[in-house]
Amino acid sequence: MDGRNHSMVSEFVFLGLSSSREIQLLLVVFSSVLYVASMTGNIIIVFSVTTDRHLHSPMYFLLANLSFIDMGACSVTSPKMIYDLFRKHKTISFGGCIAQIFFIHVIGGVEMVLLIAMAFDRYVAICKPLHYLTIMSPRMCILFLAAAWALGVSHSLFQLAFIVNLPFCGPNVLDSFYCDLPRLLRLACTDTYRLQFMVTVNSGFICVGSFSILLISYIFILFTVCKHSSGGSSKALSTLSAHIAVVLLFFSPTMFIYTWPHPKSQMDKFLAIFDAVLTPFLNPIIYTFRNKDMKAAMKKACKHLVIYRKIS
Repeated sequence: MDGRNHSMVSEFVFLGLSSSREIQLLLVVFSSVLYVASMTGNIIIVFSVTTDRHLHSPMYFLLANLSFIDMGACSVTSPKMIYDLFRKHKTISFGGCIAQIFFIHVIGGVEMVLLIAMAFDRYVAICKPLHYLTIMSPRMCILFLAAAWALGVSHSLFQLAFIVNLPFCGPNVLDSFYCDLPRLLRLACTDTYRLQFMVTVNSGFICVGSFSILLISYIFILFTVCKHSSGGSSKALSTLSAHIAVVLLFFSPTMFIYTWPHPKSQMDKFLAIFDAVLTPFLNPIIYTFRNKDMKAAMKKACKHLVIYRKIS
């Protein structure tokens, strides 16, 4: 290898999710509705947190950033997937494939750190309430955000370093609906067993490590909450249940996809749909369903948007 890209493949062909026309039409409706709902819900959350001064707190700052990342998560693969469901020949350019992999891993890395930051925020709010504003200062929130993006970008670049110089001379068919790093490595015209192992270890370490930190954190927080019997405890439990639900929704499919060395079934494709479309849709619902302040702010934001539309 002399550092140049020896690829003879200019594009990759997706096999997609199903060859059945009926299932494809069902997936078009399902994916389109969830994509529009995901974008709408997350945009409203970001707009509500930005415009409502009652939501200018560390918890909602992190929530708004999570919603922003969720918009990216459902936009990296979903529009292309929906478009391809109308096409018989589903292709993506080599550069487009690399770009998909890059943004998937950036977004995944950022979201993991944001979820850890939100767990830390809840820990401080419940276990050290008197020091909450001191610890969760604006500077700390910015540091969390900077660390999230630094980890996401560095992790993604590390992953891309495995493939940018690999020779791809055929075949060029991916049994998926998006560019998946483990599947792409198997198409290289060289032995990639060690690279596949390194990718699995790298992604697995980050996924399992982050999930373990979150699991331990929430167990500790729940243990602390259970010691109290005040009315605030039930509110804390309600908030924690929302956080835990989001963590499980995000990490369950991610760990299966990126820590399973040699998947023998097509389950990872359907889990990828869950992670790309359904999770960003459920996150706004989970975080706002039991949060009175968030629901009130979102109603106010929707009213403002309706009034602005009528005026314009």
